[in-house]
Amino acid sequence: MEFLYEYGLFLAKTVTFILAIALVIGLILGSASRNRSHRKGELHIDNLSEERAHDEEDIQRLLLSKDELKAFEKQQKKEAKKKKSDEADKKNKLFLLDFNGDVDASQVETFREEISTVLTMAKEQDEVLVRLESPGGVVHGYGLAASQLDRLRQAGIKTTVAVDKVAASGGYMMACVADTIIAAPFAIIGSIGVVAELPNINRLLKRFDVDIEQHTAGNFKRTLTVLGKNTEEGRQKFKQELAETHQLFKSFVAEHRDTVDIEAVSTGEHWYGTQAKDLNLVDKIQTSDDFVLAALKEYDVYKVEYKIRQHIAEKLGLAAEASLSRLLGRLSTWSVTKTK
Repeated sequence: MEFLYEYGLFLAKTVTFILAIALVIGLILGSASRNRSHRKGELHIDNLSEERAHDEEDIQRLLLSKDELKAFEKQQKKEAKKKKSDEADKKNKLFLLDFNGDVDASQVETFREEISTVLTMAKEQDEVLVRLESPGGVVHGYGLAASQLDRLRQAGIKTTVAVDKVAASGGYMMACVADTIIAAPFAIIGSIGVVAELPNINRLLKRFDVDIEQHTAGNFKRTLTVLGKNTEEGRQKFKQELAETHQLFKSFVAEHRDTVDIEAVSTGEHWYGTQAKDLNLVDKIQTSDDFVLAALKEYDVYKVEYKIRQHIAEKLGLAAEASLSRLLGRLSTWSVTKTK
């Protein structure tokens, strides 16, 4: 009994401590979010071709003997002079962008800046590679993200989307805009469907004599609700809206991927890369790594990234969040050990 008492006391203190930390994190992040609309970002453009060439030189230097190294460095100087004077040696450019999507497609704000930057620099003979990873999310967010990719297509710039892990639902909506889609063998592709769910606690509120009043102008201003009583009419309207959204999704994919059997692939299912290739959902089985390595031989490759500056409050909040996560992990391990 004494052990249980001490253990319970320890847990109570721990929970209190964690709640205090969580409150501090909430205040910090809340302060940061209030200023988010005023934040500015910084554009970063890295020459991956130069970085790769320097890496290869460093590796070769490590493998050569002293005499071989002297000859190698002499040859490098000769080639550098030739390259500097030979304007015809200039290659076309490949611009590399990353899109790591969450449910809200929140990266679209930086993605649109990156697309605008590419459009100011790219010529018609240049190309773009987008490394896309997303399980999907809200329709309006991914619709805007897909529109950003469409800006490249409208400008006549060849665009390839590479999927190493997942491009499902809204993620695939984005991918299908590209001229070419490549995917790793076990990347998750597809999920051309629409889903929506929400809890309803109206019966629970009724049990505690809590009344909910909701007033609307328009029969379907609200269809389903969390707090109020849902009607069959509202449910049918909600389903109708889902079906209409699904039809728009199907039409969008069919427009951009006219080789797919849209009725066969729009069941909401997902497929792995090799299966998606058979269904014409992707064009080639290849990882982004292999694509970039091959491109480095023919193109000058530039990575374009727009980074939002983080306020000190956000940096502290992220650090506190990481510390809290580590603490919870240790506590759970300690608890399991003690229980045994």
